[in-house]
Amino acid sequence: MSFNPGKKEIEEKIKNQLAVEFNCSPQDFDKTENIITTEHQHPDRRKFSDKPFFLQMATLGKNTVISADESIHPWLTNWVKGKQGIWLFEQHNYFELETELRKHGYKMALTHHMFVPEAKLIDVKTDLKIKWLEQNDITPFYGNENFPNAICDKFKPERPDVLAVVAMDGDKSMGMAGCSADTPELWQIGIDVLPEYRGRGIAKSLVTLLRNETFRRGAIPYYGTSLANLPSWKTALDCGFKPFWVEAESQPDENTEFTK
Repeated sequence: MSFNPGKKEIEEKIKNQLAVEFNCSPQDFDKTENIITTEHQHPDRRKFSDKPFFLQMATLGKNTVISADESIHPWLTNWVKGKQGIWLFEQHNYFELETELRKHGYKMALTHHMFVPEAKLIDVKTDLKIKWLEQNDITPFYGNENFPNAICDKFKPERPDVLAVVAMDGDKSMGMAGCSADTPELWQIGIDVLPEYRGRGIAKSLVTLLRNETFRRGAIPYYGTSLANLPSWKTALDCGFKPFWVEAESQPDENTEFTK
């Protein structure tokens, strides 16, 4: 079941998914003013947490949409006033948000820079010995410290690892790219290459192969990395992905006495 959607279709599906998770409309991400909504744990969300985030925020490059507990709405309304949405993720504004969150027993977690694929398959020419792993084949790799980004630390039925591709050096794994079905339509790709095999183009080959196969299986591959992980950014760009949105969420602050 090959799937080769156009650029507009991919972007609309992403916006629809974010709207589900941020309790807003897809059109809210195209506005100039910042949007504040009440947190809501929709059953069709990407299930990264078993309870609603106290605060989460996302931008597609125009405004920022913030979904948060109502107790912090008055402060947020004042905080975003007069600010362009993209600058809310900058350190000086982040510091203000972090300071306020700690009063409620929370702090900010990582900032996720998210990539979507260009709307076509990519030819892959490689001499690597490749091994494909279906969902059941991935199970023996759980707990393997060499692949913390390619697969989850354990089987997670709410967003299962469904497919992986491994580059082999004889009987040894040089690197692995894997994807989790964060939703039935959106599969997130992660990649790990062992240190002694880096610099050989293995990441580019594996991610591109997995990207293409995800399309062939009827899903949209997407890719996330952190702000300063430039090698990961380069891999995404080399494999036909482009930056599309940035998101971040809060997490409990273990150094405070109160967490809702």
